[in-house]
Amino acid sequence: MIKLLLVEDDINLGYIIKGSLQEIVGGYEIILAQNGEEGLKAWKEHSPDLIVSDVEMPIMSGLEMVRIIRQSDVETPIIFASARNSSKDVTSGYSSGVNNYIKKPFLPDELDAHVKALMNLKISTKTKSTNKIYSLGIYIFDPERYSLEYNSQKQLLTSREAGILQMLCENKCEVVKRDDILLKFWGTNDFFTSRSLDVFISKMRRYLSNDTSISIKTIKGVGLILSCE
Repeated sequence: MIKLLLVEDDINLGYIIKGSLQEIVGGYEIILAQNGEEGLKAWKEHSPDLIVSDVEMPIMSGLEMVRIIRQSDVETPIIFASARNSSKDVTSGYSSGVNNYIKKPFLPDELDAHVKALMNLKISTKTKSTNKIYSLGIYIFDPERYSLEYNSQKQLLTSREAGILQMLCENKCEVVKRDDILLKFWGTNDFFTSRSLDVFISKMRRYLSNDTSISIKTIKGVGLILSCE
């Protein structure tokens, strides 16, 4: 049974999605919230396995809610569900810390597929046994704890950020194909996921910016390479 927190300000739509997942798809326990503020409260009280949230809502937006959650919780998968799907909107969503994006309107089976893909990624990340710690210049990267440290300062990463960085570390000084990254962590290589990968790489470059000997270079049309001088 997947415990899913659904944050949706359209209460009728919320009940439709809830009924579809619980009664038609099956295997779900749905907790409803009508705005970001209620979503935060429900997240603290119920510890859901996954969150699906609208973006534009009264009182507190989905973007603000996710930013607050990500300050202390980098593991719970979060999906944004919105009718707005411009490149700017999608990029803002991924920058806030969401794991995936689904366009409204959607079929219950479509949402179920997104949820199952993220849950499988979460399970495989937790069950994958690796105690390997990576030294990147002044940084110590612990993929199991999703942390990047230097000078006693710790940067927490999302599970996807940690996974991508680990993939680059495992292939240091070698080109990692964009399509390999996209298919492994998003399951598709369409325009929106490609743009979201760019956002993730920009954030990682900022995380590593205190050591100029480390760089993540883009090989145009091919992929990425982590190089350390």
